[in-house]
Amino acid sequence: MSGKAEDEAEVLSIEGRQVRVTHPGKLYFSKQMKLSKLDLVRYYLSIAPGALTGIRNRPLVLKRFVNGAEGDAFYQKRAPTDRPSWLRTVTLAFPSGRTAEELVVDDAAGLAWIVNLGCIELHPHPVRSEDLDHPDELRVDLDPGPGVSWAEVRRVALEVKALLDEVGLRGWAKTSGSRGMHVNVRIKPRWSFGEVRRAALALSRAVERRLPAVASSQWWKEERHGVFLDYNQNAKDRTTASAYSVRPLPDARVSAPLQWSEVPDCDPADFTVHTMPGRFVEIGDPHADMNDSAGSLDKLLDLASKDEADGLGDAPWPPHFRKMEGEARRVSPSRAKSSSVKAIAKKPRTKMPLIVIANSPHEDAALAGLERWKRKYEEVAKLLAVDDVLVDRMRGRSSIWTRIRVNLRHVPEELRPPKETPDPDDDPTRSFFTKRVSKKNA
Repeated sequence: MSGKAEDEAEVLSIEGRQVRVTHPGKLYFSKQMKLSKLDLVRYYLSIAPGALTGIRNRPLVLKRFVNGAEGDAFYQKRAPTDRPSWLRTVTLAFPSGRTAEELVVDDAAGLAWIVNLGCIELHPHPVRSEDLDHPDELRVDLDPGPGVSWAEVRRVALEVKALLDEVGLRGWAKTSGSRGMHVNVRIKPRWSFGEVRRAALALSRAVERRLPAVASSQWWKEERHGVFLDYNQNAKDRTTASAYSVRPLPDARVSAPLQWSEVPDCDPADFTVHTMPGRFVEIGDPHADMNDSAGSLDKLLDLASKDEADGLGDAPWPPHFRKMEGEARRVSPSRAKSSSVKAIAKKPRTKMPLIVIANSPHEDAALAGLERWKRKYEEVAKLLAVDDVLVDRMRGRSSIWTRIRVNLRHVPEELRPPKETPDPDDDPTRSFFTKRVSKKNA
């Protein structure tokens, strides 16, 4: 680790360009391992050819951890105005109607420059800068629910591969760097965002039919079980951490590209900032040929048409999107009114007994709050099913946080604990609103 004082800067010469790393000795990881900002820059330079495979010629959302991995992060869509002349940008239009000039990183110097801004993770859009309306990548995001084992994640990933093989597409697997896996699919840039999402939804539903006890395509958390295949990661303006991204976990875990032969026995904890450079030297980039395998969505879209003919309409979109044609009412099942039941039985709708346990910008802090609640209500915790614990990754315009709720549906009413102030209770959006109100009333 660099021993330089925090008020110094390190100037790196990278392929003929000069990149200034400010506060090079500032600790970005300090708990399980010690890593400075300069350590992270050097990590990314060591695997730059691999990292650039996932981000080159793509607009980037900057997810900035200016106070390190243990601090709060924020999303920055617009490129900083104070940037080197050799860094280019493109202008994206979003579903809201707004536009933003976003950075495009094409080389190792640009990669080092954004890491200096605090970009521990890399978040590229699934489009190339020359065609911002037609994705060249379909993304399969496997998101396990609380208590779901890593073995089940791998099982679903292998079923995704089998289905992709059947429809003539090649999937490229990687650990997410957290608890899940990603399977990325290069496609020809012929289809709109809506069509790519429609294909991803058909894939998710097909995998759920094949593995009904393990896989889920249900958007609402209270309906999910096992591993959720998040088709909405293919909606416009959504990004995921790309290959070789460092994740803000205590062990500085990395989103690791894999050969399919590695998937059955891989362990995400094996891939960290310390181990990936050596792996890269030894085996190279498992995704190096990814750009040579662009395929067609025709067969997945045929599958989508069959689902629709069988009565399966569109599934819910992310909440910040306008309501789409063919989309059912966008409300969680626990809050939805059943007009037919009401008309026949005249019974009031039943709400799921959900209580909020924790709100925190740090997932580990929220999960620690859940464990405290379980210890406090030990007998109640024993009655919960795996899918009764809902871990929501909330995302505002510029902030992210984790909300944990518990569904008490399996707990007899007389045993249900009361609603209490969440522990911790750190919702960034509420804090922002409170500050604005206080300022207005001052």
